Amino acid sequence: MRWLRLDSIRQRLLLFAVTATLVPSVSTAWISYEQHRRASAARISDNLARASNQTAREVELWLKERLLDLRVFASSYEVSENLERALRGPAPAAGRLAGTPRLGEYLNSVRSRLTVYQDLFVIDLRGRVVASTGRSVPPLPGNWQTDLAANNFLVVESPRDPAPGPALITVAVPVSGSGARLLGALGATLDLAALSPTLERARPDTAGRIFLVAEDGDVIAAAGWTGAGVLSLEPAAAADLRARLETQRAAEYTSVDGQRVIGRARALEHPPWLVVAELPADEAFREVNRLRNMTMLVVLVVLGVVGLAAWHLAHLIVRPLDSLTAGAKKVAGGDLSVDLPVIGGGEVGYLTKVFNNMVARVRESRQELERLSITDSLTGLYNRRHLMNSLEQEVRRVKRQGGTFALLMMDIDHFKRFNDTHGHQAGDDALIGVAGAIRGSLREVDWAARYGGEELVAVLPDTGLDGAAEVAERIRSRLADAEFSGEKITLSIGVATFPDCGDTPEALIASADAALYQAKREGRDRVVRARRRKTREVRSR
Repeated sequence: MRWLRLDSIRQRLLLFAVTATLVPSVSTAWISYEQHRRASAARISDNLARASNQTAREVELWLKERLLDLRVFASSYEVSENLERALRGPAPAAGRLAGTPRLGEYLNSVRSRLTVYQDLFVIDLRGRVVASTGRSVPPLPGNWQTDLAANNFLVVESPRDPAPGPALITVAVPVSGSGARLLGALGATLDLAALSPTLERARPDTAGRIFLVAEDGDVIAAAGWTGAGVLSLEPAAAADLRARLETQRAAEYTSVDGQRVIGRARALEHPPWLVVAELPADEAFREVNRLRNMTMLVVLVVLGVVGLAAWHLAHLIVRPLDSLTAGAKKVAGGDLSVDLPVIGGGEVGYLTKVFNNMVARVRESRQELERLSITDSLTGLYNRRHLMNSLEQEVRRVKRQGGTFALLMMDIDHFKRFNDTHGHQAGDDALIGVAGAIRGSLREVDWAARYGGEELVAVLPDTGLDGAAEVAERIRSRLADAEFSGEKITLSIGVATFPDCGDTPEALIASADAALYQAKREGRDRVVRARRRKTREVRSR
């Protein structure tokens, strides 16, 4: 969760958009895939069922035709007469046939006309070979007489040779004499390769295969298979196919070549073989898989588009919030010059406007606090603390750049008596009036401060002693015509300059203060210039 950084609004919006897109998209795609797969599986099962059923009918018909031919030949006089003669005659010598040469010629003529029969043979009820077209007769089961009498035919799988070669079966029909008496059997060896055209016609697809599987799982005939050697279906797969015959469903299993396939089977009654039609699973579900891949590609594209749109939307939302965060950080650091641009409307735009308004009010309050912290509340002039700080800065400036500045130390004459006579409120009004007269007599670069009580100070940058004295006289004259509470107020002013009268703020104030008290001693209501320092006078000489 830390890696996802869900503490960020941008990450939360992006995660929500991706989740809201991914969950329904993947769910819909999965449901669609499963439905298409089931529909494809049902269609494939039907196709395989048709192929296996058609193949089973063709194989049964082929066997019936072969047995019918044998029954026709078994009813021939040559077969029955020679078989009866062999039964009545003595047993033949070892290695010799019990029949006549004529019966052998008859069998050879039949074999020459019907090439589907590899070998033909006639045996009596004792199992003796009466006639044969081959050197050997395939073994028959011990109860062949009973099976032959019960079914009127016999089908026996010939032993398989491990070496590549054709799969063979042995078929036999009864031979009857007079009175429908069973005399023996006419048998033939059939090459199942003759079934290949029949199986090929029933193949479900160009990629599909048809197998004729014996009861033990061996493949005795195939179509769509180009391999060599004896094939055998896995017992589990064969058992699964037989089990699904009752439910008529397809099975997915590993075929004879190790490939995963979809298959359906149809059982033959006689013999108990399976006709298996199968299709490779990849081929069977190729369209479904292609649809799945295309769907996932579309989901990924949609996810990418939605992700980009969500990122852009989150950027649009978060950008003004980031701006607000940065602005709040600046304000917390003391920078009140922040004025954020209002991006768009809505809640974020309204919040930005409120933030700007709040910062503006804080800035105004701060400016007011700063003004109050350096201003005398009564007169509106700077206070003593600001006076001393500003004097230090002015001294450093003059020392660095050269030049001079002047300081006026002013005191209201007989102010205590005025206060006692007219009251403190009148005294305050008088102080306010004097401060206004001082401000009105100064330049824009000059400034004044209340030093304490009725003492006021004016600082005149880049002004010499003569110029400062003229300003002081102008202030004194301006107050000479004013009355406060029906009484005139006068000023005594001491004038000093830096660095002539003092090279530190304290020394400069002391020089001006000394000149002020000299003005008091000389009768008040006058301007007195401070004396220059002797060290300065020596340097000048």
